[in-house]
Amino acid sequence: MAAEPTRIRRLPERGTTDRATIDAILDEGFVCHVAYVIDHRPVIIPTLYARDEDRIILHGSTSSGITRAVRRGSPLSIAVTHVDGIVVARSGFHSSANYRSVVVHGQGTLLEGEDHRHALDLTINALIPGRLGDVRGHTDLELRQTATIAVPLDQVSAKVRVGPPKDDPEDIPTDTWAGVVPMSLIPGLPEAAPDLLPGIEIPDYLKPYKRSPRDT
Repeated sequence: MAAEPTRIRRLPERGTTDRATIDAILDEGFVCHVAYVIDHRPVIIPTLYARDEDRIILHGSTSSGITRAVRRGSPLSIAVTHVDGIVVARSGFHSSANYRSVVVHGQGTLLEGEDHRHALDLTINALIPGRLGDVRGHTDLELRQTATIAVPLDQVSAKVRVGPPKDDPEDIPTDTWAGVVPMSLIPGLPEAAPDLLPGIEIPDYLKPYKRSPRDT
C-alpha cells in the first residue's frame, strides 16, 4: 500500500505504485516541478532532473532556494507530468486530458565527492544521451558552485488517464463531436550556435535528437 503522502484520493483507479510504470514516466521526462518551504513560505520551481535507479537527482546553484531549503531540512514534493491528449467530451464536466504523472515526496540529500560528480554526469547524459563523451570534464570551481540533490523514490505514486471521453449515457445521442486531440513533444532540427567554428558537424546523437531511458 502506498505511504499516506502518496495516497490518491481523487479517482484512485487511475493511480498506481508499480515501479515499472513510475520509472517509465520519469525516464521519458526531464522537467519537473519541485515544491519546498523556505522562510516560512511555500515555493515551487520548474527544474531539470534525472532518475538514478531508486532516486531522483536535482541540481542547481549552491545558493539557490531549493539548496538552502534542503540544508534547513525542508521536505520536498516533486511532480512530473506528460500530457498525451486533450479529451473533448460532450459536456464540460467530462472534458479532460489524457496524461501520465508521477509525484514524489521525501527529504533531499546534498551529494558530495564522487557521488556529486556522478550526479552531474548523469544529468548531462540523461538530457542529451551520448553528449558526455564530447564535453570537457567539470572544473573544481564548477563542482563547488553547483549543488546536486538526491531524493529517494520511497514515497512515490503515478496517475494515468488514457482513452476516449467518458460521457454520460444521455449525452451520447447528441450531435456534439467528441473524441481526443493527441498531443506530443517533437524535437526540431538542431540549430548551430552563432559562434560555432566552421566545419563542425552535428553529432550523430542529435540527428535526430531522441531520448532513450536505457541510453543514460
